[in-house]
Amino acid sequence: MSAAHEWSYETDGPVVRPYAMVRGRTRNEGYWFDLVAFVVAAVDSLDLRLGIQPEHRAILRICQVPCPVGEVASRMNLPVGVVRVLLGDLHTAQAIHVREPTGRTGRPSIRVIREVLEGLREL
Repeated sequence: MSAAHEWSYETDGPVVRPYAMVRGRTRNEGYWFDLVAFVVAAVDSLDLRLGIQPEHRAILRICQVPCPVGEVASRMNLPVGVVRVLLGDLHTAQAIHVREPTGRTGRPSIRVIREVLEGLREL
């Protein structure tokens, strides 16, 4: 194969489709992640015997500081649905903590909205 016809991740996209990363799952077991919920890693790394993929480790690196679900998806360049499934795996393994944005009124607090806006501005 000539150099002009070689596969390039940067120009041609990922070799593995996102649904293959999550083994065809479209949702996780039991927990739904709000787009503006903050996720923070509870551990630095996970036992490799748990079937942890490189994407799980990338999420743990990103979430060493609290990070909204939408930003995690953006930084990983993956669809939010795929990231939610991966987060579900980490939640089941007790590797992350989730801070929901809703207050008593069912709406995000002003503090959460400001944090999300600051995160978006940094992108």
